[in-house]
Amino acid sequence: MSEAQCLGLSAEKGSSLHSGCATVGQAVDYGFRKDQSVKLDLFNPSQEHRMLRDMISAFTKEQVESQAAEYDQRGELNISLFRELARLGLMGITIPEVHGGAGLDAVASVIVHHELSKSDPGFCLAYLAHALLFVNNFYWASNDAQKKKYLEPTLSGEWVGGMGMTEPGHGTDVLGMSTTAVKKGTKYLVNGSKTYITNASEGDVFQVYAKTGGEISAFVVDRSCPGFSTSKPIKKMGMRGSTMGELIFEDCEVPAENLLGGEGAGLVHMMRNLEIERLALSAMSLGIADRCMEIMTAHSKERVAFGQPIYKFGQIQRYIADGYAMTEAARALVYYVAHNVGPEIQNRLGSDAAKLFTAPVGKIVADYAMQVLGGAGYCEEYPVERLFRDAKLIEIGGGTLESHQKNITKDLIRSL
Repeated sequence: MSEAQCLGLSAEKGSSLHSGCATVGQAVDYGFRKDQSVKLDLFNPSQEHRMLRDMISAFTKEQVESQAAEYDQRGELNISLFRELARLGLMGITIPEVHGGAGLDAVASVIVHHELSKSDPGFCLAYLAHALLFVNNFYWASNDAQKKKYLEPTLSGEWVGGMGMTEPGHGTDVLGMSTTAVKKGTKYLVNGSKTYITNASEGDVFQVYAKTGGEISAFVVDRSCPGFSTSKPIKKMGMRGSTMGELIFEDCEVPAENLLGGEGAGLVHMMRNLEIERLALSAMSLGIADRCMEIMTAHSKERVAFGQPIYKFGQIQRYIADGYAMTEAARALVYYVAHNVGPEIQNRLGSDAAKLFTAPVGKIVADYAMQVLGGAGYCEEYPVERLFRDAKLIEIGGGTLESHQKNITKDLIRSL
């Protein structure tokens, strides 16, 4: 089965998305087919990538956009819509086809996060936590028995996944984490807590980092593990289309076979997965910027002040032109780096640079759009105020801007 068929990009209506996950459901046909006249470029390097973008763009406009404001106000994840992503074959977008995934690359992952975030970055964040922080992370760290147990329910969307790394007293300082795992016979007893965890409320399974001795190890913890619980959702400024909470471990009994890659292997898994996570977050900021550019440009043409459209005023031209320039620069950097990230390609320097530059762009362009729209931009009539709130998280999650500055400087000095 081809990659396009795997994603339902060229499948007839009613055909299954991929043979590796029969419970996923039936494909949704948006009518996109290969067009050999389409120009391929940095942003759409193959026909499969071009069709993937068309499919996600249509899905976002037809199904994601209409629910975004409601679920932002409710502070909930739209679970039924989330499972539609599984029907589209997106939960395992970076997973090889042999194990039920789409078999695509980091560019494809960037495309999905980019397009979804034009309408609902909060919903997209829940997808990121599932598809990258759990599924992608777990896949490259797990053995065959672990894959057999956990891949099918997470690729199908039956189970919601997430990842537990940040702690109440340790964020960027991951080496200082205090959650521990002590082996007792055929089990590990895990004690500690993780906080600010996306999908904590809905999640069924998590990849959790804990110290075994003085080293960091990774475990799969699911709801069947005695001693594992989650807090009530933590209220937050933005990204409200996904939930956030604490993972709590009180003598939590984790089967020894749920250890990923052996004791002390967790740090390698963590660092490897951070690169694609940072690219996805960068793509989300780009999606926010794209949408805000579209809104403020259209508004500047329609809104008349002092007898003429406001785009004719220099102050407005500055917001539009500067916003466009930084958005296009961010687009080029994110997609360029995405071509150079993969399971066997380490590129911390590139992924840190992409997020350092791009993370503020969504927030800045949203701010520009709010200025152009004036009072209307500050109100819920337009999605700008929601996108502005959503954008801030990207400067914090997946690594703060300050951590990227530290990493980049360290890597450049090391290369001398």
